[in-house]
Amino acid sequence: MASPDVLKSIAQALPENPGVYTFHNSDGEILYVGKAKNLRKRMASYFVRTLSGKTKVMVGKISEINHTVVDTESEALLLENNLIKKHQPRYNVLMKDDKTFPWICIKNEPFPRIFLTRNIINDGSIYFGPYTSVVMIKTLLGLIRQLYPLRTCSYNLAEEKIREGKYRVCLEYHIGNCKAPCVGEQSENEYNKSVEQIREILRGNIHMVNNHLKGLMSQYASDLKYEEAQLIKEKLKILEIYRSRSTVVNPRIKDVDVFGFTEEREAFYVNYLRIIRGAIIQTHTLEFRKRLEEKKNEIISLAITELRERHQSVATEIIVPFVPDIQLVSVKYTVPRKGDKKKLLELAERNALIYRLNQQKRIVEHKPADRTRSNLEKLQQDLRLPELPVHIECFDNSNIQGSYPVAACVVFRNGRSSKRDYRHYHIKTVKGADDFASMEEVVFRRYRRLIDEDEALPQLVIIDGGKGQLNSAVRSIDNLGLRGKISIIGIAKKLEEIYFPGDSVPIYISKNSVSLKIIQQIRNEAHRFGINFHRDQRSKKMTGSQLDQISGIGEKTRERLLKEFGSIWKIASAKQEELEKLVGRQKAGLIVEFFKNLT
Repeated sequence: MASPDVLKSIAQALPENPGVYTFHNSDGEILYVGKAKNLRKRMASYFVRTLSGKTKVMVGKISEINHTVVDTESEALLLENNLIKKHQPRYNVLMKDDKTFPWICIKNEPFPRIFLTRNIINDGSIYFGPYTSVVMIKTLLGLIRQLYPLRTCSYNLAEEKIREGKYRVCLEYHIGNCKAPCVGEQSENEYNKSVEQIREILRGNIHMVNNHLKGLMSQYASDLKYEEAQLIKEKLKILEIYRSRSTVVNPRIKDVDVFGFTEEREAFYVNYLRIIRGAIIQTHTLEFRKRLEEKKNEIISLAITELRERHQSVATEIIVPFVPDIQLVSVKYTVPRKGDKKKLLELAERNALIYRLNQQKRIVEHKPADRTRSNLEKLQQDLRLPELPVHIECFDNSNIQGSYPVAACVVFRNGRSSKRDYRHYHIKTVKGADDFASMEEVVFRRYRRLIDEDEALPQLVIIDGGKGQLNSAVRSIDNLGLRGKISIIGIAKKLEEIYFPGDSVPIYISKNSVSLKIIQQIRNEAHRFGINFHRDQRSKKMTGSQLDQISGIGEKTRERLLKEFGSIWKIASAKQEELEKLVGRQKAGLIVEFFKNLT
C-alpha cells in the first residue's frame, strides 16, 4: 500500500483540468470514482487533516490513484456516472430503482415491430421510457395501433424472403390491423413513414404529427378522397384525446427537464419530470443511498446525467431547486422563485417526497420484527390466548415398538427457533410403548425443572398428538399447579386438528392461515429433533451391542475401537496386528476369538 506522502505527491502532480479520478485498494479494486472541475485541487482536498470519519477510512485504504482528463465538465459527469454504474464502488452512492421499469421498443429490423419490454438489448433498437406505469404503455401502444396498422408477427421480413413468397397473410391482415408487408402488400418506405411518426409521438412531438395528418387530410379532401380524409380525421381525434389526458402545465413552457430533490439521513431522492410542449409526458424517481459525506449538488448532477441519458432528453433548459456542481454544455439551469416553473419544481419535489415516504412505509411494513409480531398476534387471536406467545415450546415422543423411547422439546422465542434451549429426554419411568405415559413424564420433568430453577415459563405449549397425548400433558401441568399459567394445545397429524384441554371437539384452522403454519413449523421441528436423537440412540445401542458381549473389553476400549474403525463389521474384519497396535495383544486376541466363534 502506498504511503500518504507518495499519494499526496501523486495528487499534486495531477493537471488542473476537468476529469475523473479513481481510488484503488491493494487488490486493485476500485474504492471510489469521482469527478472534478480541477483534478489537482479536488485531489488535494483528500489529504488534509480535517477529513470526516468515513472519508478518512477510505483514504486509509487507497493504494493507487488513476485519472482521466476530459475536455468539459459535462464529459466528466457522464464518464463518472458510467464508471459508477459499471463498477459500483464501495464508497460511491448506491443508486436504486424501485423496480425494473417497462420500455417501448422499436425493434431494429426490416418493418420494425413496436412492443413493451423490460429488457434492453444493445442491438440498435430504439427504446422509449422507462415508464412508471404499464397502463400508460398499453394506452400508448393502443393509440399507436389505432393510428397505424403495424405487424405483430416475428417473421424475418428481409427483402429476399418476401420476394421468394416464404409467408402467407394472417388474421391480422383480414381484420385490418396489418397491411401484410410479409407478402409485399405494403412497401418498406410506407411502413417506415408510419414508424417515424410513431417515434415523434413517443418523443412527445404530437404537434408535428398533428400538422402532418392535417395536411394529409386536406390533400385527400382536395382530391375528393372523402373516405381517406375521414379516416385521418378520426386519427386526429384520437391524438387530441391522448393529448388532453396529459398533464398540461403551460403551452409556453416548451421542452424542459425538471428535477425535484429531497433527502433524509441515509438517502437522497430525485424526481424527474419531462415536459414536451407544455405537457408532462414522463416522470421517474431515483434513490441514492449515502456512503460518504456527499453534497446535494453532486448528487443532483449525477441524477441529471443518469436520467437525461435514460430518457434520451436533449432539453436545453433544466429546472432545479439549486445549481448543480457541474455545468452541462449548451444547457441552462433555472432556479425559479415564482410562476409556472416554480409550480413545476414544487410538483417534482412533492413526487420525490411521496416516493421517499412510500419507501419508508415499505421498509417499516417489511421489517422482520414487525412481521413476526403481527404473525404472533394472529396466533394469539386464533387460539384465544391470554398473552402474546413470544415463548413457545413443543414436545414429541419417538420410539419403535417400545424400543429406545426418547422425547424431545424444542423452544421458539419471538418466532425463531432457540436451539440452545432445545432438550432431549430418555424415558425413565415408562416400560414399553406408552406414548401417553411418556408424554406425562417429560412434561412434568421439563416444568418441574423450570420451576426449581426459577426460569420463565412459556406462554404456549404445543403437544404433538391428539386428545390422549394432550390429556397426559395436562395431568402434569395440573400436578405442578400450572393450570391457568400456561396455555397448552395438541395438534393431531392426520387432519391437523387443534385440541384444547377439557374440550373433546377440535377446531380447524385454515390451511392458508399463518397461525397454522407457525404451529406446523414448530411441530415439525420437534419431530425432526426427536427423530434424530432417537436414531442416534438406536445406532449407539446397535453398534455397541456385540462389543458389549466380549468379556474383558471395557467401555473406553469399545469407544476407541469404534472411533478408529467406524463400524462393527470393520472391527470384525480387521487383522490381529491392526488390533494389537490399538488395544494390545491380549485384548486383540479376545476380539479375534469372539468374532471367529460367531462365524
